[in-house]
Amino acid sequence: MKNFYFTALLCLIPLLSFTSYSQNSIKGIIMDEQQNPVPFANVILLQATDSTTVYKGAVSNEDGSFLLEDVEGNTYVLEVRFVGYENYLKQIEVKGNVNLNKIVLIETASGLGEVTINAKRPTVSKSIDRITFNVENSVLSSGNSYEILKRTPGVIVSQGQLLIKNRPADVYINDKKVYLTAQELQQLLEGFSGENVKSVEVITNPPAKYNAEGGSILNIITSKNLSVGYKGSINASNTLAIKPKYSVGTSQYYKTDWLNAFASYNYNSRIDVKQDLGEINYFDPAGNVVSRWDDEFNKETQRESHSLSTILDFTLSEKSLLSLSANILLTPKSDSDIDGRTEIFNAQRQLDSLYTTDSRLENNRDNFLFNANYSTSLGENGSTFSAQANYIKYNDDQTQDLMTQYFSSAGNLLNDNSFYTVANQNTDIYTGQLDFTSTIGKVASEYGAKYSGIDSRSGLDFFDTNSGSRQFVNSLSDEFDYNENIFAGYVSLSKDWDSWSIKAGLRGEYTDIQGQSNSLGIVNTQEYFELFPTFYLMHMVGENHSFGLDYSRRITRPRFQSLNPYRYFLNENNFQLGNPNLQPGIANKISLNYTFKNKLSFDLYWDRTDNANAVLPFQNNQNRTLRSVTDNLRYDQQFSLDVSYYDYVKDWWFVDLYASVFKLENEFIAYESNNQIVQNETTSIYLSASNYLTISKDGTFSGNITATYSPDFIAGSYDFEEPQYGVSFGLRKTFFNDRLSATVNVEDLFDTYNIPLRSNYLNQDNSFFAKPESRSIRFGVLYKFGNFKLRDNQRAMDAEEKERLEAQKMM
Repeated sequence: MKNFYFTALLCLIPLLSFTSYSQNSIKGIIMDEQQNPVPFANVILLQATDSTTVYKGAVSNEDGSFLLEDVEGNTYVLEVRFVGYENYLKQIEVKGNVNLNKIVLIETASGLGEVTINAKRPTVSKSIDRITFNVENSVLSSGNSYEILKRTPGVIVSQGQLLIKNRPADVYINDKKVYLTAQELQQLLEGFSGENVKSVEVITNPPAKYNAEGGSILNIITSKNLSVGYKGSINASNTLAIKPKYSVGTSQYYKTDWLNAFASYNYNSRIDVKQDLGEINYFDPAGNVVSRWDDEFNKETQRESHSLSTILDFTLSEKSLLSLSANILLTPKSDSDIDGRTEIFNAQRQLDSLYTTDSRLENNRDNFLFNANYSTSLGENGSTFSAQANYIKYNDDQTQDLMTQYFSSAGNLLNDNSFYTVANQNTDIYTGQLDFTSTIGKVASEYGAKYSGIDSRSGLDFFDTNSGSRQFVNSLSDEFDYNENIFAGYVSLSKDWDSWSIKAGLRGEYTDIQGQSNSLGIVNTQEYFELFPTFYLMHMVGENHSFGLDYSRRITRPRFQSLNPYRYFLNENNFQLGNPNLQPGIANKISLNYTFKNKLSFDLYWDRTDNANAVLPFQNNQNRTLRSVTDNLRYDQQFSLDVSYYDYVKDWWFVDLYASVFKLENEFIAYESNNQIVQNETTSIYLSASNYLTISKDGTFSGNITATYSPDFIAGSYDFEEPQYGVSFGLRKTFFNDRLSATVNVEDLFDTYNIPLRSNYLNQDNSFFAKPESRSIRFGVLYKFGNFKLRDNQRAMDAEEKERLEAQKMM
């Protein structure tokens, strides 16, 4: 029956008919006010229904002439741009060949034409299903991609996770999901220069085209070199924290009539220092504290990594494009030295005993992502077809050598214990996707199908080393095999009329999962089919007021690491383990929003996830152990009101203000408290203020400063013990006509971003305080070379300025 539903959904994908291409053309001559030709001007043909979508482009010749060939019959917006001149906009209806004759560009009043353009460029734009944060050539471009994400409007960073609307976000690059853990994702993006990022799309309710799994999406759109020629850059940075961190890299662009090539390489060498503090109060059956355990762990990690990103776009014809891309992250060295000390006190805070832990952890990780994408236009009605395939390979080899020594309160050695582990994980991920878009009448449609599969094999060999040699322990070793197959189909329809826009979609996913612990003999099998509807409605009242309503249903599947029942020991009394009985969580979200002049917005929303996955700590008061297990919450929900404002206070000062008032609530089963139902909740706020400043009149000196504050937050059974706040700022200075730029960035100026967490209910009371290096100063330099004149012109062309928005409103 499930297969029937899935087959029926796929039958919703209609068949497209291929029609012949029209051969219309548009030509003209670009002149200045003195009737001199303007060479190398950018001529862009935009879809009238969506002025952010480029249909065709050309560069004017030495005599100012240009020609756009093979133009389908439709209505377009023609845009001409050149540094030092005002933008030229004209709506054109193409029914045959069009001769525009002379197009006269008017010189801007100020000689600082491009500086003026950048100063007035809208940093944030909004559409029916996403917000776009444009960062190209801004002060943020001098940093890395991870820093850009942290400063994207609406993004919250908590305990190393990127959150949107108080929920973890998935990261995509050019609409391709990045399959990495939070730590590995940060490592990859810190090695990807910010100059390669054009914009970041914040998609709070992803439409049917995207995977139903996960929450909101941060989609990084990379820059492209649309001007013919070659350009490149080299960059280097030095970060000062407790220990130094270095980075050096280069980016290369090359463009011909049929090839657009990009390659980026970064090398990172860093030493990271982290301190973890923990506290556990153990109780007797009467509820009295009988023992207090204080933990302190210090970890120093030396890491070297290489990241390589490449994109090759081949123009096969006027209609067809083939794109090949790769993202490779190699970490041949990630070695950690860990020392810990646990002090055990009685109820009167007198030291009973203590033990120390010394550990050496060595990791070698490789991550490869390869993508092939083919897209083509079909017929005269704007139909498109695309097909893409992805292959991701992940390898992680790890060894750990650990020794624990036990001492009396007087410092006498009582006992010791040591072991050695060898762990490995090999994962292959395959995806294939077909997408169609078409317009029938005035209704735009999207439909497609996708397959994704995961094949993962992991193992751990445990050796007892107390005797001085390695003795294999079969009962503490394990192998875990995981296979996942997901078949999906979707359809989405949208329509714009008068002041209304509507978009609705339906996605169906059939999931088949099997996980097996070979040593423990535990098998987890899941097979299910789910439907995921999405809906968006937007209404414009005049030019200044926009009202919206959207709804989505999504799923959170447990990752294979969480399903593995093997125990990972931090020390003999503190361990983590997976849960083979985890179930997927189903989330529903509904949002009402209002926007005034594309500057001030209000977003009122509710979301609830049943069976949400969360890491919960449980202390066993009798055995004096603490285990952290991934389990299903009964539910996790929030009620929130977000207010954001972004605008230029002055021509040189852009502000982005964000405030969120929310109530978070969840329920879970307290397994160490007679399976009672426990509710954790808080009502709190999150405040953020970002300022982007053009300090010098010539635009060569700029800066930004960001401040955040939140008094409370919850995650599973954990609660903030202190308010979290932080201040960061950056400065950027350019030289030699923007060829050379130097930057200084300060993160967490007052060293206040790290805060302790506590789980405190019934007979449970334990806390955790992770203190990585949050405060740092980074010095960076970037030098650009190559076809610089054309690059500058392209920068002006790519800027989505207010003139375009105003022109769109008049159409």
